[in-house]
Amino acid sequence: MEQPNINVGIILDEKEINFELYGDFVVKGSKEIINGKFIVKLTNDELELSGEKFSVKNKTEIFIEPLDINTCSFLLKGVTIGIKFHWEQKENQVFSGALKLLREDEHIIAINVVPIEIYLTSVISSEMSATSSIELLKAHSIISRSWLLSQIEKQKELNQQEKKYSSKVETETELIRWYDREDHTLFDVCADDHCQRYQGVTKAFTTSAKNAISETHGLVLYHNDKICDTRFSKACGGISESFENVWEPVEHEYLTSIIDYKFEPENFSLDLTNENAARRWIKGDPHAFCNTQDAKILSQVLLQFDQKTTDFFRWKVEYSQAELSELIKTKSGIDFGEILDLVPIQRGHSGRLIKLKIIGTKKTFTIGKELEIRRTLSPSHLYSSAFFVEHNEVKNNIPQRFIIYGAGWGHGVGLCQIGAAVMAEMGYAFDEILLHYFKNSYIKKIY
Repeated sequence: MEQPNINVGIILDEKEINFELYGDFVVKGSKEIINGKFIVKLTNDELELSGEKFSVKNKTEIFIEPLDINTCSFLLKGVTIGIKFHWEQKENQVFSGALKLLREDEHIIAINVVPIEIYLTSVISSEMSATSSIELLKAHSIISRSWLLSQIEKQKELNQQEKKYSSKVETETELIRWYDREDHTLFDVCADDHCQRYQGVTKAFTTSAKNAISETHGLVLYHNDKICDTRFSKACGGISESFENVWEPVEHEYLTSIIDYKFEPENFSLDLTNENAARRWIKGDPHAFCNTQDAKILSQVLLQFDQKTTDFFRWKVEYSQAELSELIKTKSGIDFGEILDLVPIQRGHSGRLIKLKIIGTKKTFTIGKELEIRRTLSPSHLYSSAFFVEHNEVKNNIPQRFIIYGAGWGHGVGLCQIGAAVMAEMGYAFDEILLHYFKNSYIKKIY
């Protein structure tokens, strides 16, 4: 197998896109060499690319490729990062490789076509600091490579199926939905947190980041002769979650729940599917690799906009009745009236809620899985669905204030980034880190 090129969706729904070409490029179908400033917009249902000395139109696609990928790059203006998160913002970003511009309905999509190893150098510099420890960077290089290649294989399998893939189950009384990369059909992965953070060569690549990619070139995690779907999140909260409790109901032996420490924490019942055990765990302060306040370690994983989040291992959010009822109405599109209760129906192995019943004065409805719950109960996202709710100031049997106590940051499946950073600082090698989080897997070189 040779190193593949991948298609990364950078800008997904703009009416026009401004960009600059640094070096010599050509548009597919033309021999003219172009560079400088350009704008692409929709004109009479056509893509229209125009610069100072060059213009071209096409109904569906314009493909711009460099003459030399090692010396040429392009800048995309106004790239949105942190979509729907509390740190959402726009950046100008620089990329290597080719630029593909597609028309989809009334929008333009900008896609970067780039060799996977160049992509990965950016990913490990975008998901975390490029100055992180080399063992952490190596571990993340392998899981980022494995996840991407497994998703491409999964999409091929889905394309071959006659039955359309569905990621939700809906009835009159409940909506169970999960969010995965099958949302993307025009490119392999997006560039934001929905897939893996990828910010081109905008991030300063360090020698460590480049060495981590070079020294793990072509290495992936395998299980049963298949590339592992290596998920990761910021902080598991002390126990990781199983794949099937977050996404489609398919079990993976390497994505099972694990205790994120050298030994089991004392004085806790670890059956967190049990409500009382889950509440005690969430309110507790157990030993865990990701239970750290070490600023040096956290700065490796939490980039500047992430560091707005200071309490992630254990956290608390409060809402008034008016705030919560309006928030749920806005996010779900359902008028529950005043909220009477938020009832845990099903929890996973990490205490994360899989199903939550919302009881209001006008309607009762159950939602899931974890991301649907997190999105419904926050203007952006709750840090995780490992939480329980206390009611205060009850008047006429209607709570006036809700306190949400939570644990961890993210879905909690697979590698815990903060836990892995702590392990690397403690002297664990990259393979030890990987085999801690991905049981029953092994490392294999495929190109």
